[in-house]
Amino acid sequence: MTLPAFFCTSPGSNGQGTAEDEHPTSAWLNVYDTSARYVGMDVCRGCHPGVYETFMQTGMGQSFGLATREKSAADFAPAHAIVYDTALDYYYKPYWRGDTFYIMEYRLQGRDTVHKLVQRVDHVVGSGQHTNSHIFDVNGYLYQAPITFYTQKHKWDMAPGFEKGASSRFRRMIQLECMTCHNALPGFVAGSENKYTQVMHGIDCERCHGPGSLHVAARQSSPPVDTSKTPDHTIVNPRRLSTELQNNVCQRCHLQGIAVLNDGKTFFDFRPGMRLSEVMNVFMPEYEGAQDKMIMASHVERMKKSDCYVSSGKMSCITCHKPHVSVKFTPRTQYLAACQGCHTGSGKAECKETMQARMAKKDDCVTCHMPRNGSIDIPHVAVTDHYIRSRPVPAEEAKKITAFLGMKCYNNDKPDAITVARGYMEFYERYAPSRGLLDSALKYLGMQPTEEAGKKQNRDLIRAYYLLEDHAKVTGYAAAMQPAAIADAWTAYRIGESYFQVGAADKALPWYKRATEIWPHALDFNNKYGTCLLALNRLQEAQQVFGFVLKEAPGHVSANTNMGYIYMQQGNGTMAYEYLMRANANDPDHEQNLLNLAVWHYTNNQYDKARTRVEHLLQKHPGNERARAMLLDLSNM
Repeated sequence: MTLPAFFCTSPGSNGQGTAEDEHPTSAWLNVYDTSARYVGMDVCRGCHPGVYETFMQTGMGQSFGLATREKSAADFAPAHAIVYDTALDYYYKPYWRGDTFYIMEYRLQGRDTVHKLVQRVDHVVGSGQHTNSHIFDVNGYLYQAPITFYTQKHKWDMAPGFEKGASSRFRRMIQLECMTCHNALPGFVAGSENKYTQVMHGIDCERCHGPGSLHVAARQSSPPVDTSKTPDHTIVNPRRLSTELQNNVCQRCHLQGIAVLNDGKTFFDFRPGMRLSEVMNVFMPEYEGAQDKMIMASHVERMKKSDCYVSSGKMSCITCHKPHVSVKFTPRTQYLAACQGCHTGSGKAECKETMQARMAKKDDCVTCHMPRNGSIDIPHVAVTDHYIRSRPVPAEEAKKITAFLGMKCYNNDKPDAITVARGYMEFYERYAPSRGLLDSALKYLGMQPTEEAGKKQNRDLIRAYYLLEDHAKVTGYAAAMQPAAIADAWTAYRIGESYFQVGAADKALPWYKRATEIWPHALDFNNKYGTCLLALNRLQEAQQVFGFVLKEAPGHVSANTNMGYIYMQQGNGTMAYEYLMRANANDPDHEQNLLNLAVWHYTNNQYDKARTRVEHLLQKHPGNERARAMLLDLSNM
């Protein structure tokens, strides 16, 4: 196989690797000073009320809020508010009961409702300019609801990524990468994937200016700095940063792609004034052709393709945008003036269209050179394409895809081979489960330039072979490793799962346990640890683990299923049925739970109900051989 190319960004962008980079410094005091703390937007408001008021009307200021009638832009009229998931056969109805927002999931069989699940909505994500999506809270664990309101089309539909049979219904976790681009800095519970102590209402001032405590302390003890004459170095002013560092502030959230964190870094670690590559490297798939393929929040990636960006060396997001003012209230003339500043005057490239053609478009540069385009990740929306081109691209050329070229990093010229490999694996897991991506990852993992890089290799080889379902290979790497020496929860989990898949539950157990020690609030890791205990017939210990999961998330389907099974083994049919029905209420198609319910009915001489469960199971999971055998047995009775 030919190794897909690795692409670097254009010359002039900041890379890594010099001695200077090892100890970065900044003239802005709040960038690297670890004593600098975030003070919150209300503190900023005290001295900057005018800026606060206009900023709160922007998409950033409106990016996250409580689920109130005022926050929601959705239409709840019956003609608009029913969504049907054709792949999984569920209907969804959003509605208000008083001032509380709910989404009801239900299934019909003829005119009968055979399943109904009602979920309260706690938060609305999105300003309403493009969408409103919906989040609910279970004991601090945040999940996304399966339907979204698309404001441009004025319609409800399945949420992005939930279409075409991919719906996870009410189980999609809201993890830090997502939350930190729609929120200020939330209170996150370490050792979890999606548990929070608090969430803020929208992006705030310090996401672009950095932590404000040094600035507040300085202003309380000394007169304000006259910033028309000299910078106030206690807090970052993005307009005074270099062009590349300006763009790094914006591309933390507006370069949406495959974000690969550097070792030891989290999504909290980036501060304005840093290079984004100090914390993460962001990759995008590149195709030959396919010029219309854009991700909704990939504005920086599209801009960096543009001749305006490549040639000028000074183009940043704030060349055209005023971050404190909503695009809804920004006059069109501001954007046109930015174009004319570079394209009008002696020796500058000017528009080649006739004046008649220009006047037909109201002499609006953006209309022709930055047309609105659909995105490949969010349906029913059209956004301004920031790939500025001198001529419109013919539709047939724009849509043509001839080959996948590789992964391109847009914020670092020289990521190491391991980072590139991780980009390929992340793309495989999230978007495109193609074997070729893992082959590329393995080739990059074989390009280790230093001994230190080689030490990190096992973790990534384990991930690659785990994704390839080569569990024997994973356990081979793990044979010389000890669980206590592993600090990465996912590595411990993957080793445990591989041992479990090859039938070595006894060897899997300490690895599952290690994963839960590192991330004690990762509920799915806990559930697999309990499942392994169950396989080893350690019922009492398993029961304790499932009890913890259900205390944290009472609707956890698999934990309820497993708890029901334990009670069946203990001969407590009443409790067994209670837990199995809790699981069924949250997922009526869960394969193992349907089988357990069929067995429960069978052992209680309820043969017709057992047959109904088995027939339903085989309708949804036709390959289940145990169900087929049970159905045959029931048919012979």
